[in-house]
Amino acid sequence: MTRRFDTPENYRGPIITRIKKTRQDGDPRKRDLSPTRLDFGPVRVLLARHFGFCYGVENAVEIAYRTLAESGNRRVFFLSEMIHNPKVNGDLLDRGVRFLFTPAGEQLVPWEELTADDVVVVPAFGTTLELQEKLAERGIDPYRYNTTCPFVEKVWKRSAQLGADRFTVILHGKDTHEETRATFSHSMRGAPTLVVRNLDEARLLGEVIRGTRTTAEFEHAFRHKCSPGFDPVRDLVRIGVVNQTTMLATETHEIAAELRRALAERYGAEEIAEHFADTSDTLCYATNENQNATYALIDHGADLAIVVGGYNSSNTSHLVELCAASMPTYFVQGADDLISAGVIRHFSLARRTLETSSNWLPANRPLDIVLTCGASCPDAILDEVLKRLLGMFENVLPLDEVLSDFLPMADS
Repeated sequence: MTRRFDTPENYRGPIITRIKKTRQDGDPRKRDLSPTRLDFGPVRVLLARHFGFCYGVENAVEIAYRTLAESGNRRVFFLSEMIHNPKVNGDLLDRGVRFLFTPAGEQLVPWEELTADDVVVVPAFGTTLELQEKLAERGIDPYRYNTTCPFVEKVWKRSAQLGADRFTVILHGKDTHEETRATFSHSMRGAPTLVVRNLDEARLLGEVIRGTRTTAEFEHAFRHKCSPGFDPVRDLVRIGVVNQTTMLATETHEIAAELRRALAERYGAEEIAEHFADTSDTLCYATNENQNATYALIDHGADLAIVVGGYNSSNTSHLVELCAASMPTYFVQGADDLISAGVIRHFSLARRTLETSSNWLPANRPLDIVLTCGASCPDAILDEVLKRLLGMFENVLPLDEVLSDFLPMADS
């Protein structure tokens, strides 16, 4: 989808926007995944070909701010965080918005407080049918202010098609994530539905399909993640795999392939079309592009990586995981986390804790640093991180000189 969005000025970053525009104009079909290399002398920064706001996020931001502008004196609520970025959500809170739920689903505002005059905005992740019905009971139209990503809705539609064709839906996602909860709610209205977190769980499910795992083992692993009345004997005969759009696309492919093999072994390869539905069209193009661009960054090689985004951002976390497998990687929310050349504050995915590390910048010069961010991170934040990083080195080349090959600021 190509469309120009009305993004708030304070989310735009002149440096990053300038680089993105130059890359897009020179490669409109997005075939070149090689990183952008900014050589400042003692430090060389490698920017991913694709990163930052995607179509769904920009769409959500535009709708959210237009809703605020048009709401007049009416109270404005969001079901939960609009996107997983603290700057964007903080900005909304500063403008008087209130969230009805935390990302984990904890209710912050009682239903009784809402009236039909209130504005309630559905976030980019979408929401459950149960919450939509609750809003309707209060006289609030859940579709009037809806920022649900079109690619999330595409997964919902494909799930409905699978159910209509008597397939069970296997949802690759984190069962506690808002998007997965929303997709699960929509899917289970029309099809038996089960959430699979990773390839290990898919292998276990494959063994259930093959008959080498018992029903009791299935119950232990999946009962809390499947629709009411789910019967593994009855409901794992015909399946299709869809995904939480922010998961690793490569892992979704691997999960689908594992379950396809299990069905082929159980029912015969010649009968696979009767038992396995092709659902590759549900993968989000933006998530896929960002992940492929990150693989290209990793292939290029660097001394370390800085990945910027909200700590509860699923797609950002996956970029961190990819980089961390190949180089020291620091997951930060913004420039303030780069405290000094000797100290950085960062989030540990493994321990789910905020940590501080010393001596994080290697002594060798020139130093190659990967810089990228998740799909919910404004360009302005990456601008700030880049400038803070450059301030930690002596004798860096002037920014205007390094950016001389990119389109002028006025054209960005």
